[in-house]
Amino acid sequence: MYSFEINLSEGLLSSDNDPIFHYQRWQANLRILGVEEIKSIPHTPVSHPFIERLIGTIRREYLDRVFFWNAQDLERKLAIFLQYYNHKRVHQSLHGNTPAEAGGAHQPLAAKLSNYSWTSHCNGLFQTPVAA
Repeated sequence: MYSFEINLSEGLLSSDNDPIFHYQRWQANLRILGVEEIKSIPHTPVSHPFIERLIGTIRREYLDRVFFWNAQDLERKLAIFLQYYNHKRVHQSLHGNTPAEAGGAHQPLAAKLSNYSWTSHCNGLFQTPVAA
């Protein structure tokens, strides 16, 4: 299993040492795009545990359930998931808060459970309750 992380704003790509990343075509594409590759420590997949966890979460919760047709479509769908993940999806490790709330964003008012509706996210893939 191979993994990589792309930081487009800085032109960096962090990848593991899987043989797929050593092919000439892969290296040529990186040169053409002006992307610098940073290799992880060989034979230690746990050297980037947070990246591995994030990639696994994105795959399990989103990419395994949606189709994308090209790079632009994938970027658009990942941006939608990013918005959902940081602003709507609660995290157990953050005591039921979203990452945005943990970072200082305003917390929404508590919903009365006797009167609520559902809001759809990521083209209906996820739903969250909201006060009606």
